[in-house]
Amino acid sequence: MSNRAAVPGLPSRYPIGEQLPALYADDDLAQRFTAGLDTVLAPVFATLDNLPSYLDPRVAPHDFVAWLSSWVGAEDDPRWPVALRREAVARAVELHRWRGTARGLTEALRLTLGVHASVTEAGGAAWSPTPGADLPPAASPLVRVWPDRTPSVDATRVHEVVRAMCPVHIHCRVEILSGPPTDEGR
Repeated sequence: MSNRAAVPGLPSRYPIGEQLPALYADDDLAQRFTAGLDTVLAPVFATLDNLPSYLDPRVAPHDFVAWLSSWVGAEDDPRWPVALRREAVARAVELHRWRGTARGLTEALRLTLGVHASVTEAGGAAWSPTPGADLPPAASPLVRVWPDRTPSVDATRVHEVVRAMCPVHIHCRVEILSGPPTDEGR
């Protein structure tokens, strides 16, 4: 965790002693007293001066990234490298916009698990010429996943992400591959 408390030797950009009336400019007690306050306030001023950096996930202190992820509803796994956690927060709004789509699912799998994925959907609509008849079974989208950043794919985590990102009324089938799909396998 970063330390934003008192930083030894951190000068104040706004020394209080310089802002006192001229009567106290040469008063040793007043200058020493305000210098003590400067020591306490310097980290506060430094934090406020850099507030935009604290709110930007690309440069925020790493312990702030978890806090920022709670603001935007991004998934934050402490086991992930800091760079991946920063990217998840930075792209949270974009991923929310694509949630429930093939693009959103493949991007979520790539970002959170470091895998490649493709989604094959049947498309179309189902109908019946007989009123009140049961609808034909809907075709399930097929999600194919293969390794990218890691040598293997964690099937349990893949199923968790697919369940979280697929619309609730759709059952997605998952196929874990050892490498990219070939044209014959499609």
